[in-house]
Amino acid sequence: MPGNYEKGPVLVNPAVLERLREELDDDYTIWPVFVRNFISLLPTRLEKLRLTLTTGDLRGTLDAARSIRISGQMLGAERLADLALNLERSLREDPAQADPARILPQLATHFLNPMRACALQTEFRLHQHLQHGRDAQLGISGKRIEGGA
Repeated sequence: MPGNYEKGPVLVNPAVLERLREELDDDYTIWPVFVRNFISLLPTRLEKLRLTLTTGDLRGTLDAARSIRISGQMLGAERLADLALNLERSLREDPAQADPARILPQLATHFLNPMRACALQTEFRLHQHLQHGRDAQLGISGKRIEGGA
């Protein structure tokens, strides 16, 4: 089930974003595209997760959770990726005894709201990183953005 994240994964790990930027030869025009795509696709990914959980679609739920986890890991959205991983683990705990039409709606009650809240916080933090990147490109100094509590 969703954990207590006061001492857990950060919302966004700035080192992952920095590594992505470095891998793209510090091109400040390319890496924001990855961030913006993640932000724009996140509502669709969350809606797919909601739909598959509430309709008892086990395979669809696994696919939706993996999509959120992998895309989140690529951009350093560690808390969101961790929630998705925990959902995946819950889906695999005892699938032989669990009726997907019964267990998936129960998991929806435990995971959807925390994932939605985390997604909103993650989007906000990523927008901050986009602004920070724009400022860096323009040579504007500003305060450092931390990963988030």
